[in-house]
Amino acid sequence: MEEKMEKTTEKKEKTFTRKCNKAPRLTKKQRKELGVGKDQGRASVDNVSIPSSKAKLVADLIRGKDYETALAIVKHTPNIVTETLEKLLISARANAVNNNNLDESKLYVTEIYANQGTTLKRIKALSRGSAARIKKRTCHLTVVLKERV
Repeated sequence: MEEKMEKTTEKKEKTFTRKCNKAPRLTKKQRKELGVGKDQGRASVDNVSIPSSKAKLVADLIRGKDYETALAIVKHTPNIVTETLEKLLISARANAVNNNNLDESKLYVTEIYANQGTTLKRIKALSRGSAARIKKRTCHLTVVLKERV
């Protein structure tokens, strides 16, 4: 009876064979052991009710700038997306400093992108019984901060 219990408690590792020559993707546990992502602070928000084309205009302004300069640019740019980007920058800095112990004075914006999100389709009534489609576009914003060497 004890032998049966021992057999059931043993865990078998699954091995997968790949048909192609691609490198295998790392699991979450392997990434944690290797320390992947410990040199950056990342923050993202999905489905912001701003078109990605408008968000990309401000994102291009702050890409590659250090944290303090990027925050000043965002605060003084008259655009609808700046309020959301300011919160994202502050959140990414907090993630970098608190979670990964990075130096706040050396942080700079390595990646910032605004991808297209879901599009809400609405109908606007027009004259003579006709209608027009309104597309309310959204975007996904992501900011990544790293230490400058």
